Amino acid sequence: MSDIKLGFVIAEFNRDLTYQMELLGREHAEFLGATVEQTIMVPGVYDMPLAIKKMVTDPNIDAVVTIGCVIEGQTKHDEIVVQHATRKITDLSLEYNKPVTLGISGPGMSRLDAHKRVDYAKRAVEAAVKLVQRLK
Repeated sequence: MSDIKLGFVIAEFNRDLTYQMELLGREHAEFLGATVEQTIMVPGVYDMPLAIKKMVTDPNIDAVVTIGCVIEGQTKHDEIVVQHATRKITDLSLEYNKPVTLGISGPGMSRLDAHKRVDYAKRAVEAAVKLVQRLK
C-alpha cells in the first residue's frame, strides 16, 4: 500500500469541522502507508474544481481527496453547491483518468449532523488508496 501520493483539497468554510476532517484524513493516510504530498485550501466546496484540476494534472499526485462540509441553511443553497461541485469533481476524475474522492459531507444536514460525519474524510482517503491500487 505504500508509495501512494495523495493531494488534499480542503474547504475553509466551516473550518472548525474541515480541520477535524483533515486531521482524520491525514492520520488514515499514514495508517494506510500513503503520503499527503500537497494540500490546497480553497474558500468553499464550490471552489474546489480549479484546485482539483491543478492536482490531477500533476504527475506526482496519484489521487486527490476532497474535504469539505456543507451545512443546510435557510435556502436550498447547500443542495446547489454540493450538486454542482460533485458533478465537476466526477468530470475531472474521468477527464484526467485519476481518482478524485468525495470527502464532502452534506447537503441537508445540520451542524450536529456534520460533527457526526467528520469521518467522511477517512472514507475518502481509503477510497483513494483502494482506487490507485486497483487501477494500476
